[in-house]
Amino acid sequence: MTIKLSFLGLGVMGYPMAGHLADHGFDVTVYNRTTEVATKWLAQYKGKQAETPREAVQGADVILTCVGNDQDVRSLYYGDGKEQHGIFSTLDDDTLLIDHTTTSAELAVELAQVAQQHHSHFIDAPLSGGQIGAEKGCLTIMVGGQIAIFQRAKTILNCYAQALTLVGKVGAGQRCKMVNQLCITGILQGLSEALHFAKAAGMDAETLVNTLQHGAAGSWQMVNRTKTMMNNEFDFGFAIDWMVKDLDICFDEAKRLNVELPLAQQVSQHYKKLQGQGDNRLDTSALIKQFDQ
Repeated sequence: MTIKLSFLGLGVMGYPMAGHLADHGFDVTVYNRTTEVATKWLAQYKGKQAETPREAVQGADVILTCVGNDQDVRSLYYGDGKEQHGIFSTLDDDTLLIDHTTTSAELAVELAQVAQQHHSHFIDAPLSGGQIGAEKGCLTIMVGGQIAIFQRAKTILNCYAQALTLVGKVGAGQRCKMVNQLCITGILQGLSEALHFAKAAGMDAETLVNTLQHGAAGSWQMVNRTKTMMNNEFDFGFAIDWMVKDLDICFDEAKRLNVELPLAQQVSQHYKKLQGQGDNRLDTSALIKQFDQ
């Protein structure tokens, strides 16, 4: 029996992820607020297109969402004036709900509770790996939920995961993603300062990477972004706007936990300054532009 999947949200991540599911033989119905994107997806992959979230998820065994923020997720699950009825308005019993959006942990817990009232199951499964990882099917996925539900989801998630880990109960996936974003923020700030120094010293990007990548300073960002950062190339997917949004989620959670995040707060201000300069759609490695004269 073919598993019927609904995938809502065909952005830079969701578009290829839904494609991987179709390529693996699943019966996929897609929905996107911008209809033209779903039409383009349907021309490239085998599946069906729906006009509303409610239509997209009717009869689905598994529903996957991958959109922008808490508000976007709420719109899909609860519906709004534009989209009329949301996912929760038409759920069959035992439906599996998987949210790939980076959201607050509070929203994940809330959605899990509502899903339970509908006799269905919810897991939060935020992603790391960016657009390239989504296209190549080698994402890191951190999951919050029950073990039995995670086991049920693995066959689907492995279609585009390189690393797939259950990190705790519902909400833990989102908190793990917060840790991920805080780590990236710190690494990019350090790399930005180091490369600003290296440029002033007239050092060569390729020589730097070859020399340092296998030592204690090595990182994915160093290997993949040193040359592009030194060449002022910042068109590599995850935009400053999204990092600012993610860091604000981190700060809200830190406040609840009574934890201080001084470096992340500093970097967030640098990003917001770049936003104000019109650099908001550049990728996050554009942090080095804080040193532009």
